[in-house]
Amino acid sequence: MPDSARLISPQGPSRQTLLIGAASALGAILIWAGWIVATRHAAQTLDISIVALLRYGIPAVVLMPLWLRVGLVPPGVSNRVLVAMVAGAGTPFLLAAAFGMRFAPAAEVGPLLPGTMPLFVALLAGLFYREQMSGLRKAGFALIAAGIAVIVLPQLVVGTFSEAPGHVLILASALLWAIYTIALRRSGLSAYDATALISIWSAITLLPFGVMPLIEALQHGRGPEIAVQALVQGVLSGIVATILFAIAILRLGPSRAAAFAALLPALVAILAIPVLGEIPDALAVAGILAASFGVAFASGAFDRRAA
Repeated sequence: MPDSARLISPQGPSRQTLLIGAASALGAILIWAGWIVATRHAAQTLDISIVALLRYGIPAVVLMPLWLRVGLVPPGVSNRVLVAMVAGAGTPFLLAAAFGMRFAPAAEVGPLLPGTMPLFVALLAGLFYREQMSGLRKAGFALIAAGIAVIVLPQLVVGTFSEAPGHVLILASALLWAIYTIALRRSGLSAYDATALISIWSAITLLPFGVMPLIEALQHGRGPEIAVQALVQGVLSGIVATILFAIAILRLGPSRAAAFAALLPALVAILAIPVLGEIPDALAVAGILAASFGVAFASGAFDRRAA
């Protein structure tokens, strides 16, 4: 696969390169929005161990040549980094996100999960790598924080905490993903090899807990619902979106590709209306808007020297 240096010339990327990159990024974002809505639905109707097993078991089988090639413990990758990667993007991440979605509406999951991921990544990157941020990126993180506050604080003021466990778990899953991002950077692995390793290790840990519930669900006529989840979780989110976003990074550069994530909170809220019947209230809309603009600015795509 060609690297970004070949695709993005000193004169800038070609129009075709930009179109391919934008289409790939948009495709990945649409899949991830669908994943959030589908997981929110599955968390209320299926055993979460089934959802997790489908999410990682299918990619583990499809990507078998990759993890067989690099090994379950790749040379040069410390056990600490490997554990951080698997915890950050594997079973613990999905369980925290899925259990959180049992309590939090999809419209709130959008700002709290993909919206806060760049905030946590920036905090960890500043801690480990002392990375400097532009004023525009700092403003973006401030908007993300404002979006979180708009969603979370009203429950503290009113004194109703029915969605609070969901908020905490969703934020925890976003932090786990940030840990994965930093660990991946330290591992030196490609996105494809890392995805394969995370999938196989997660599938191994989930097999004892997910197989029997899966068999029982199939015996009770839940086959069509499980087939939909297998498509969304294992094929689209687990494989296709990963490949599409990697293509977007190569064609657009990481900052421009990351800017497309600003569409996620709004897309999730829109999809949740017809699929889940969840209509966001005014505060949720305000949080979505703040987080969306925050993610766009925090990506660095609008900095003068954005990649």
